[in-house]
Amino acid sequence: MKNHPPLPKSFIWVLFSIFSVLWFYFLGTRTLVPTDEGRYAEMAREMLASGDWITTRLNGIKYFEKPPLQTWMNALTFHFFGLGEWQARFWTGLCGFMGILLSAYAGKKVFNPRVGFYAGLVLASSFWWLALGHINTLDMGLSGMMTITLCGLLIAQRADASKNEQRNWMLVCWAGMALAVLSKGLIGMVLPGAVLVLYTLLARDWNIWRRLHLVKGLLLFFLITTPWFVLVSLKNPEFPHFFFVHEHFQRFLTKVHHREGPWYYFIPLLLGGIVPWLAVLFPSLIQGWRREQANSNSTHSPFKAKYLLIIWAGFIFFFFSYSSSKLPSYILPIFPALALLIAAYLENASRKTWAMTSVLVMLMGIVGLALTNQIGNLAKDPMETALYQAFQPWVMAACIVALIGAGLTLYITFNKRTQNCSPDWAVIVLAVTGFITGQLLMTGSESHGHYRSGLPLVPAIQAELQPETKIYAVGLYDQTMPFYLRRTMILVEHMDELEFGLKQQPELWLPNREMFIQQWMQGPKAIAITRPAIFADLQKRHLPMRVLAQDTRRIVITNDLKK
Repeated sequence: MKNHPPLPKSFIWVLFSIFSVLWFYFLGTRTLVPTDEGRYAEMAREMLASGDWITTRLNGIKYFEKPPLQTWMNALTFHFFGLGEWQARFWTGLCGFMGILLSAYAGKKVFNPRVGFYAGLVLASSFWWLALGHINTLDMGLSGMMTITLCGLLIAQRADASKNEQRNWMLVCWAGMALAVLSKGLIGMVLPGAVLVLYTLLARDWNIWRRLHLVKGLLLFFLITTPWFVLVSLKNPEFPHFFFVHEHFQRFLTKVHHREGPWYYFIPLLLGGIVPWLAVLFPSLIQGWRREQANSNSTHSPFKAKYLLIIWAGFIFFFFSYSSSKLPSYILPIFPALALLIAAYLENASRKTWAMTSVLVMLMGIVGLALTNQIGNLAKDPMETALYQAFQPWVMAACIVALIGAGLTLYITFNKRTQNCSPDWAVIVLAVTGFITGQLLMTGSESHGHYRSGLPLVPAIQAELQPETKIYAVGLYDQTMPFYLRRTMILVEHMDELEFGLKQQPELWLPNREMFIQQWMQGPKAIAITRPAIFADLQKRHLPMRVLAQDTRRIVITNDLKK
């Protein structure tokens, strides 16, 4: 493709400003959805309320499944800005936003300014990155820190890096790896380390180990990670075995968490998550590998950036595909690497490439429109049917935007009047299309998310609550409602994921229904949230209760029979 002059900087800054406002605005447009969003918001709320920044708790119970970085950041956000949806998602959104900026900067420094510009656009519009950047989950926090690691390494090891740049960016890399460990555990160190070993073997870049600043880097790494692990272990002697053995080795090697999936589990998530850039995903990988092979003997630089990016994406994808524990968000750290590879490919993309990319997006829009009226069939009960039907207009709008964006991209690429335009415009149009489409789908899910959160039940509960009122969760633990109620609950016959903490603190729950009934009958005013089947059993036992609120999943009752 012809060389084209860069876009005016004023236009780029306007585009960036609009994107920044929209990115952070959408953090607060939806209700927090269980389980992750409620869990991590509630953990931060409890940390702030208790003042204990060492021992992480959920529902007042020790909870050591993950390190505390995100809980710390959420608690600080709540401290400065109060409790709310956008505050609960702010750290996640910031990590996603930072990942976009870092990928753009790394693309500029390692390749050229145009690749950097494209990398930011590709990542910001890739559905999985923008979606999980607006959900309060640990995997975006981990991915943000791993993006620091990846980009720090790329910038430090490039051919024209000065000694000071190499040292400083390698320290950034080490700091990112340490923060990744504090985000989600040893995975933040194991994955980059394995990628580096594989890169060394495949690229035969043995000297890279001399350029890692190992001594300074390890000192910085342990300076960041060690204090919390030492303090939490001193306060909680049970922590080391549970965290390092159960939550790492057993999670990866066994099915103890019941999150197994087939070997192809992540393939559809990857294909859907990279939209609207799916058509260029595999060509960018193939081209990147071939060009590094072709340049391996002639390049003046021993560092092969595209090799590293491909190995980063490939190994992490394989690692989680092999794992016995799988969740959809696990492959998120590969997207910045894919964005950089796609950006490098798009720099010289042919009109045929743009035709394939645009037509594929257009086909997805057409198929989406054709299937929109089937969305209601996904529901399991009449209430959910209405919620899914409320989602239909948003899906339709997203599909229409996809059609318009793809059509405009084709027009820019093939119309005689626009053939001399910079290819930047095609990338911008498709990126804007992907971003708007993703946000429409996310915003449209609010009707279902609002219902799942249990928020409609909260006003009826709050109207009955007094400072001493106990709230029981009988046979369930609805993880979003404690955050909205600003109260913890007493679990009954249902440990959920709090089994380890409850074994350490058995006095914090009721292991069977009979104990609950006894307290219900003898105690002061209380409220319970339970499932319809359990409510029916309590009715058969003639338990005194008054229904405060209910939906198809939950029934809220009180032992105070006075209306």
